[in-house]
Amino acid sequence: MRISIDTGVCIGAGQCALVSPDVFTQDDDGFGTVVPGREDGAGGPLVREAARACPVQAITVAD
Repeated sequence: MRISIDTGVCIGAGQCALVSPDVFTQDDDGFGTVVPGREDGAGGPLVREAARACPVQAITVAD
C-alpha cells in the first residue's frame, strides 16, 4: 500500500498521528506527514482508519 498526504489540503488536525502514530506524525508547522520510511504503510494496521479520521480527507491510501 502507498500512503500520501495532500499538503495543500491538510489543516493540521493531527487525527492521523493520534490514530496511527507509527505511520503518521506532524511536521514543525503542525501539518500531517508520513514518518520517513513508512510511505509503503508497512507496520501500520491503523492506516486506513487514520485516513478515515482525517476531517478534510487529505490522506490517500492506495493498494
